[in-house]
Amino acid sequence: MKIKLCVNEIWYEFDIDVKMSLLELLREKLMLTGTKEGCSVGECGACTVLVDGKNINSCIYLAVWANGKKITTIEGLGNPNNLSDIQQSFIDSGAIQCGFCTPGLIVSANALLDENNNPSEDEIRRGISGNLCRCTGYQKVVDAISKTAKKRCENCPNH
Repeated sequence: MKIKLCVNEIWYEFDIDVKMSLLELLREKLMLTGTKEGCSVGECGACTVLVDGKNINSCIYLAVWANGKKITTIEGLGNPNNLSDIQQSFIDSGAIQCGFCTPGLIVSANALLDENNNPSEDEIRRGISGNLCRCTGYQKVVDAISKTAKKRCENCPNH
């Protein structure tokens, strides 16, 4: 099936098998390997990307469902030469352990902060509840998200 989708602000057209997951398309066709395959059943969140601004598990989301939609991956948030504020905050807060779950956590955190620029700790924990990490107790991740929210709010017109 032929599909057209926007990935990280660039439009692409593909002729794909209808059974291909969005994760497979991102990793195998576009070579965007920041999005990880963890569990393959939508439980761990390592494959989290944004589809029209909403978190989805790309391992269980068919690529054909993304037809006409806007996809944002970890690569679309920043790059090694120009990290986003949330990416830099994860580094500064020591919120990165092995790094496997980190892209999904950062994508989820960014979506949370786009929806709620001043989340409580409970709201942050709920916002990342679909992302599992085996290396940490999550406190440094929560701290990184909280610090980013505070920095973003310093620049808010209502602050």
